[in-house]
Amino acid sequence: MQVTRGKDFQDIRDAVRALCAGFPSEYHRRIDEARGYPEEFVDALTKAGWMAALIPEEYGGSGLGLTEASVIMEEINRSGGNSGACHGQMYNMNTLVRHGSEEQRRRYLPKIASGELRLQSMGVTEPTTGTDTTRIKTTAVRRGDRYVINGQKVWISRVQHSDLMILLARTTPLDRVAKKSEGMSIFIVDLKDAIGKGMTVQPILNMVNHETNELFFDNLEIPAENLIGEEGQGFKYILTGLNAERTLIAAECIGDGYWFVEKVSEYVKDRQVFGRPIGQNQGVQFPIAESYIEIEAANLMRYEACRLYDAHEPCGAQANMAKYLAAKASWEAANACLQFHGGFGFACEYDVERKFRETRLYQVAPISTNLILSYVAEHVLGLPRSF
Repeated sequence: MQVTRGKDFQDIRDAVRALCAGFPSEYHRRIDEARGYPEEFVDALTKAGWMAALIPEEYGGSGLGLTEASVIMEEINRSGGNSGACHGQMYNMNTLVRHGSEEQRRRYLPKIASGELRLQSMGVTEPTTGTDTTRIKTTAVRRGDRYVINGQKVWISRVQHSDLMILLARTTPLDRVAKKSEGMSIFIVDLKDAIGKGMTVQPILNMVNHETNELFFDNLEIPAENLIGEEGQGFKYILTGLNAERTLIAAECIGDGYWFVEKVSEYVKDRQVFGRPIGQNQGVQFPIAESYIEIEAANLMRYEACRLYDAHEPCGAQANMAKYLAAKASWEAANACLQFHGGFGFACEYDVERKFRETRLYQVAPISTNLILSYVAEHVLGLPRSF
């Protein structure tokens, strides 16, 4: 396994850390308490060019790979922020870059790179299908030079702070395709044209300050030219974004994990109980050390997934395993950090409870740990499909 270690990207790390230093914990705490969106932070990332990392240079971007993008996301979380407010633009980008037409790339990418447009949302999940994506019920029917969209989506994030959305809909009924993964297509939806004109947005309040929504489509019309790639091949295209998403989420969890380990290590060195620092006790040391070991291991799988993705090689197994390992490692680190802070871990001013809630999400989304285990069992180990 060829691994690109993070030390090779110290220039990126230093620059992102410097930017994040202008948005200290107090900023993110205030945004979390207000259930707000970190507009200033996302704008600063955009102006510095980090949100255009995956856009080719010819369209105004940095032309970097998923490896570098993952380092950016990792550093945001390691600095105490939450990449969930903006990571959609990273993983959505490659769907458009790799599968969009030249006209679409020239129309959208320069404006996304400059910050004039935000591409932060991907509409895939539905209430009755969940991760059984091939059974989605949202339809797109071609009528002349338009597609008419009907259906429903759920857990669609950042719609209220995005200009564009990648939408997956079925263009051929399931009973009329040879393979259930066929007959779905992806579209670019201009949200300003869609909301209130066939698309309704209903926010979903949740335990994390993460803007997510339920969407309803009632004869929403979008131009046929907004179809990305070939009709009916959308599921294959969307995997480009999903593998990127899982790898980036892994990087974010790694950033969270390092934050928890560093935070708790400093605390237990200073916290005195019974006349000695609690960090001197093996019962405290071992869970922290174990978390660090698991984070380091997850880090290697993250870089392997990135390497394969950037080489345009199959990486589904590696992306899933990276996400599984990193989410598990960050959650164990979060538990250790909260436990050894004692009551102070529940105090908002320490930021542990906020980061604890944020990293817990990734045991469930964007794909649950059980689905990853099923994927590896079936597609890597060759075991019978369990569902």
